[in-house]
Amino acid sequence: MPGALKKAEEKLRREPRWPPALALLAIMGLYWSLPERLTFGPSRTFLIVLLVLFAAGLAFYAAGKTTANFAIGIVLLSLITAAVIWALGALIAGLPNKTEPPKDLLRSAVAIWASNMLVFASWYWRLDAGGPHRRDLRPSHSEGAFLFPQMTLQPGSKLADSGWKPGFADYLFLAFNTSTAFSPTDTPVLSRWAKLLMMVQSSISLGSVAILAAHAINIL
Repeated sequence: MPGALKKAEEKLRREPRWPPALALLAIMGLYWSLPERLTFGPSRTFLIVLLVLFAAGLAFYAAGKTTANFAIGIVLLSLITAAVIWALGALIAGLPNKTEPPKDLLRSAVAIWASNMLVFASWYWRLDAGGPHRRDLRPSHSEGAFLFPQMTLQPGSKLADSGWKPGFADYLFLAFNTSTAFSPTDTPVLSRWAKLLMMVQSSISLGSVAILAAHAINIL
């Protein structure tokens, strides 16, 4: 058994997780598109910090140091989440004085909304059922913070997959529904930490869509 576990871990290290990595790079690109007033100090400096952490996380992952990779991922997501909340607050604070031109206001609202969806998809992917590494080591996904439809299918069903595990696309779909419907649709939430994260995500989405985008369209 230890030998099989070691082989499984080595196989996982050879399989890079491109979707979540691309999601983080997309968030950084969206952050770069924001006006300087909405960023943490000079946007270039903050992006360099994020890129350094991103590179460190990849290095730890390639070296098989999953605990360090997990810790770096938490720090990176925490900084990005704080930056998204800061940008939303700064944008709302500038509404009465019309600090941002209408086009910049609309573009910033879209960037914040998209960043919010991607960062919380990354949170769910990072934290659910102990994280991606622990999920991949299990034969199937039978418990976690979310009750995916595949987990409720009967073993004899033609649609059932005994070895099914959620991928990043499943968490992205969950985050997209939360950002658009302000609630999960087909996936019930079981964990308290997941409910709290969804409340934060829905609040950011509501601020960017209902307040900022609507205001920008009205004054165009």
